[in-house]
Amino acid sequence: MPRVTSSAVDWVDRDAATGTVEIRYKGGDRYSYFEVPEHVYLGIFSAPSIGAYVNERIKPFYRFEIEQSRRRFRPD
Repeated sequence: MPRVTSSAVDWVDRDAATGTVEIRYKGGDRYSYFEVPEHVYLGIFSAPSIGAYVNERIKPFYRFEIEQSRRRFRPD
């Protein structure tokens, strides 16, 4: 899985057959974003800020799931 240089993201990867992009954040959360086109995924690697790119170009447009078993405890 490609590691990236980011203050928020540890690594990203994409399954070409399904378009599922997996992102693991520095805190340990792992998100799966579904049916992400390749050009959107590749944009991650040229973005000045990976976190901002994901927030602006991926999160609002693609369905996602959080891998619950890896989710960190967040008190109320």
